[in-house]
Amino acid sequence: MASTTGTVPSMSDLIQAGANDLKVEMKADSQLQDLDASKLHITQSTSLREVPEPNSEGVWGSKQCSDHMIKVIWTADHGWHAPEIVPYGPLTMMPTASCLHYATSCFEGMKVYRGFDGKLRLFRPDRNCGRLVTSSSRLALPAFDPVELEKLLKAFLGLDGPRWLPKSQAGNFLYIRPTIIGNGEELGVQVPAEVMLFVIAVPWPDLSTGQKPGAPPKAPGLKLLASKDDIRAWPGGFGYTKVSANYGPAFLSHMEGRKRGYDQILWLFGKDFQVTEAGASNFFVVWKTKEGKTELVTAPLTDKIILDGVTRRSVLELARERLSASSKDLPAGVEPLDVVERTFSMLEVEEAWKEGRLVEAFVAGTAYFITPVSAVNFRDTEIEIPMSNGDSGKYTAIVKDWLYDIMYGKVQHPWGVIIEEKE
Repeated sequence: MASTTGTVPSMSDLIQAGANDLKVEMKADSQLQDLDASKLHITQSTSLREVPEPNSEGVWGSKQCSDHMIKVIWTADHGWHAPEIVPYGPLTMMPTASCLHYATSCFEGMKVYRGFDGKLRLFRPDRNCGRLVTSSSRLALPAFDPVELEKLLKAFLGLDGPRWLPKSQAGNFLYIRPTIIGNGEELGVQVPAEVMLFVIAVPWPDLSTGQKPGAPPKAPGLKLLASKDDIRAWPGGFGYTKVSANYGPAFLSHMEGRKRGYDQILWLFGKDFQVTEAGASNFFVVWKTKEGKTELVTAPLTDKIILDGVTRRSVLELARERLSASSKDLPAGVEPLDVVERTFSMLEVEEAWKEGRLVEAFVAGTAYFITPVSAVNFRDTEIEIPMSNGDSGKYTAIVKDWLYDIMYGKVQHPWGVIIEEKE
């Protein structure tokens, strides 16, 4: 049966809860200034940077950022200062900066797309901007109005977008990294008195194919190595946020997996091998129940172990809307499915595989978009995941196409937010 979501906190609930915690404290001083995009000052670069060719070595290097960046300072005695768009360049901070010692930093990952209609779009930027408030508040860093950050993003990308995503290159994107760091110079376990919000844009490879230029052809699908002793997140922790401390400690397991020929780690939790995330992406499985029903299953948000991914939420919403038995949008010849958010284990996945009930699996996230999973190594057993379309599963391909069409303007949808460009 399709699960209900009445007890599952929405992203809006998490955003509001995190923002409220800090706003209560901030209201004690009514003089603190809120983030205000209307005060934006732009200093245009006089030395433009080289734009790499699509899917080139420069793109795969992921460090050739666009011409400009957003910078906004917050201080404890003033609040948010006037935001700036300035030429891309180094940041300056003291060696005692809080983020260097206590991981007081968080970020978002999003993309801006050059549509096939010639327009630039962000995909559900309100979700990313709001989630950054949640992450910042979890670190006791300042909150802000996410609407104001979205305005700043539009101004920034309206400036750099035309050159870095020209209309002649429809179907390409830039990766956007909004980041908040505690750069106050007080050495000690305390909330930093100064914080910086900055945003950069960088050409990014299409990780859903994983095909580097000049490299041997790669078989379709990701191969995942299920974790054994290492744990990514735990109940009561901060796995539901994008704080930087969630990511660095995972590098060791990731590199060990790469040495064994796997693309990502499938993070498990507990003695029952509870499935959480795959790398930094949400994990989905499609299987037949023992009663013969088809289900799309993913881990729930209830324990705050996994990230409330924007792509994850979009997959769930589209699947409920278009793949249910009662949907008028159900594609011809496609069997309807139930959408289930619940705790499930690798033992269940393994059992479904052994009994021939495993249909397909995929990961969803900004970096990897929608990428099929071809295999999972669990307790040294290689579980082969069916890919009925040859290079992916059927449902994986359907959902990916739906999202692709929204992101690149093939269909008009409220999730695709158009950016006004400065030609």
